[in-house]
Amino acid sequence: MSLTIAQPRTVLRSAAPVSTDLGTVTPIRPRPTTPAAGPSTVPTSPVVAPQRNRGLPEGTEARGFALYVGLDEAKAAAAGTTLAAVVEQLKALTAQLVPSAETYAAVAVAAEQSGGRDVDVVRLALQDRSAVAARKQADKPEPEETGVVIDISRKRVTLDGEAAPLTFKEFELLQFLVLREGQTVDRSAIIEGLWSDGEDETPNERTIDVHVRRLRSKLGAFEEIVRTVRGVGYRFDRHADVAVRYASTPSPDLF
Repeated sequence: MSLTIAQPRTVLRSAAPVSTDLGTVTPIRPRPTTPAAGPSTVPTSPVVAPQRNRGLPEGTEARGFALYVGLDEAKAAAAGTTLAAVVEQLKALTAQLVPSAETYAAVAVAAEQSGGRDVDVVRLALQDRSAVAARKQADKPEPEETGVVIDISRKRVTLDGEAAPLTFKEFELLQFLVLREGQTVDRSAIIEGLWSDGEDETPNERTIDVHVRRLRSKLGAFEEIVRTVRGVGYRFDRHADVAVRYASTPSPDLF
């Protein structure tokens, strides 16, 4: 006698289709004290170990910062906003990045049509140290020049700040000697150097003495910077009261 056991049939049924229409999802605003996980519109930086600001003196710590924004109402309006709106946005961003941070906004005021860069006006109005120092330096009057200033680049000589009334040839004579500082230059070398182009009548050595005498008379109390070497010629010696400003390009007076 055989025994047959009937096995129950297993019927596989497909699961009912799940609807993928989730509808409109309303984002949940994160609490101010608990940043929400997931994507955010606020730029974030990776968490790094705090490092000391090298610009801080020893024994001090950073307690905040000032962000100077150069922006007037006209520029803000052209961008479709206002100064007040920009301030509120910056304060809101700070609160979102660091909820415990405190903020304070101050508006820099200047006279109309005062000119200058907006950010510089702001820094000065809020007494930024570096901006105030730069303004004081710019407003500081230049020290008055004393003594003799022989400006090769501008072809002029000043005596205690006043321009000496040298003729072009007299300046050339002085420059010729200055460029050979410490060297005794004889009269024939001066004639060859300053009258070799043939444009003017070539003088004799006695005429050179006349030119030097006129030059000295216009140098006044500083006439001794052009020294006479008896029997030879003339020489320019540097003096404590004499400053020479050379041109940035090589002088055409080659030697």
